[in-house]
Amino acid sequence: MDSKLKYFFVILLTLCGLSSCAHYRLLRSDDYEAKWSKANEYYEQGKYRKAIELLEDMKPVYKGTDRAEQAVYMLANSYYRSKDYYSATAQYQLYYKTFPKGNFAEDCRFMSGKSAYINSPDPRLSQEGTVSAMDELNVFLEYYPYSDRREEVEFMLNELMEKLAYKAYLNSQLYLNLGNFLGNNYESCIITANNALVDFPNSRYRHDLAFLILQARFEYAKMSVDVQKAERFRAVRDEYFSFANEYPESSHLKEAKHIFDYCEKQLTTK
Repeated sequence: MDSKLKYFFVILLTLCGLSSCAHYRLLRSDDYEAKWSKANEYYEQGKYRKAIELLEDMKPVYKGTDRAEQAVYMLANSYYRSKDYYSATAQYQLYYKTFPKGNFAEDCRFMSGKSAYINSPDPRLSQEGTVSAMDELNVFLEYYPYSDRREEVEFMLNELMEKLAYKAYLNSQLYLNLGNFLGNNYESCIITANNALVDFPNSRYRHDLAFLILQARFEYAKMSVDVQKAERFRAVRDEYFSFANEYPESSHLKEAKHIFDYCEKQLTTK
């Protein structure tokens, strides 16, 4: 490496070290005016992690003062822009609960919902966070029904609803896969999927849920005792007609027709 380049890196590392030392000396100091000034500087420069450290340190000091509102708002935004959405949600909530008529109340209610939306869990996990995000966004619409952010909020709500619908689909699929393990899981599949069709009438997973019901009825009929098979195969056939009528373009239609043909064969040979 060129000696001048080495020298440049040495100077750069030295400056970074001095800057870091100065930051931590400031954190340990009692000079809150200097801390406030530096926190604002970090915030404007986009150095949100350093801003967070100073703002968290000053939060109890400025509680009840004229700076409290601005400090909480900056702290919430810093967490959001650092992609710590859990902490961002908590700070936005703290703001609108502490300053319900504050200058940033509308923004904080919106950003609380948006942060919770981004942080909502994978559908394979518990969906408490998804429900909480929906609560935040619905409350925003109650407070600000004519907000110019309404369209974005409705989009997020729809996406969260789809996440819940997909969770219901996964649960139904699990019951179907379990079959007769430790009980009749086919009935559980049917009940779960039917409830989801009621709860999420416009979901993109609607035809998948309906097909799971058809599959579960079919598997349930096949494992039934002989005296009940004819009745249950007829129920499968009826389910097929409903499915084919409502979802004539479904990607599951070919497999559904195979189920129908099997049932027809069973019923005509009795």
